[in-house]
Amino acid sequence: MFAVALGLGLTSFGGPIAHLGYFERTYVQRRRWLSADDYAGIVALCQMAPGPASSQVGFLIGLRRAGWAGALAAWLGFTLPSALLMLSFALLAPRLTGPLTEAGLHGLKLVAVAVVAQAVWSMGRRLCPDRQRTALALIAATLLLVIGGPLIQLLALIVGAVGGMLLCRDVAGAAAPPRLPVGRRTGIAAGTLFLLLLVVLPFAGHVSPHSLSGISTIFYKAGALVFGGGHVVLPLLRDALVPAWLSDNVFLSGYGAAQAMPGPLFTVAAYLGAMVAPPGSGLGATALWSTAALVFLFLPGLLVALAGLPLWNWIGGHPAARGGLAGVSAAVVGVLGAALYNPIWTSAILGARDLAIALIGFILLERWKAPPILIVAFCVAAALATAGVH
Repeated sequence: MFAVALGLGLTSFGGPIAHLGYFERTYVQRRRWLSADDYAGIVALCQMAPGPASSQVGFLIGLRRAGWAGALAAWLGFTLPSALLMLSFALLAPRLTGPLTEAGLHGLKLVAVAVVAQAVWSMGRRLCPDRQRTALALIAATLLLVIGGPLIQLLALIVGAVGGMLLCRDVAGAAAPPRLPVGRRTGIAAGTLFLLLLVVLPFAGHVSPHSLSGISTIFYKAGALVFGGGHVVLPLLRDALVPAWLSDNVFLSGYGAAQAMPGPLFTVAAYLGAMVAPPGSGLGATALWSTAALVFLFLPGLLVALAGLPLWNWIGGHPAARGGLAGVSAAVVGVLGAALYNPIWTSAILGARDLAIALIGFILLERWKAPPILIVAFCVAAALATAGVH
């Protein structure tokens, strides 16, 4: 299980939707470890739950194939390559100085503009197909742009859930429930642990805010609220970390670099955890902070996936529950759209040249389906080439 997942972690470029395609070819078509129907059920469950969908799917496939050890092996294999690359980038970034380095880092910020714009466009078409959900997305974006702040993000998701229960009750049901060795007792335990950490960690973080417990709290809360894919973690983490822990430039440079990595986008946590480690920390301490951020960003999504298995039939049989999830997904589009404007657009687009580079990157992604790593190469090269042009 670990060897197959490691192969996927080294070669799966393109974001969560592309990852699910890699998984289907590897686990269903080539390995025949589960049927297409079971795979569809696992994917449907993970797309309805908060957290990184591709990592959740891999985790549950590992659980089905080789028990709890298989689940851990699947997650580690898929996550480690990009996590180690992002940690390496964090260690090297402070040592890179000069005009060309600044231009290259600005190019990474332009990558974020193109990638997030394409994510908003594609998610909007998929998750806001009617007037009701489009309205919920616009309400969420307006709340964040006019007021802003982490509490407003949570309010936007709550408004989406309530609005979805009232307006989206006719949303079609999802695929059949997957067959996995998770009973009601295990699901309740996972759900209880998820809620317990959501309550206890903030108390520990309040006692010692700039500590490992403080950073663990930030990343756990972000992981618990990420509906709709890895890009949605951007505004959640940015509001929590900037400017108290690091600058916008440092944050967005890491987010842009993550687009060039295989595996899950959530491994940007390895970079961010290392960058907020106390000044003067050695390699061991920096790696510890990086690991804490990484684990606590992924953990809530994995717990919710386990807790959701016994609830699957209940959700499928209650129109209000399905509508609430549809409303949350629509609100997520608004949250990401607001983040596209502030901070991404406002900090990266400084003139017509920047706009042209980001627009070309968007067209390459949306129209020509270019892989994200090509967008990274283009935006960085264009930023370097135009660095001396005024």
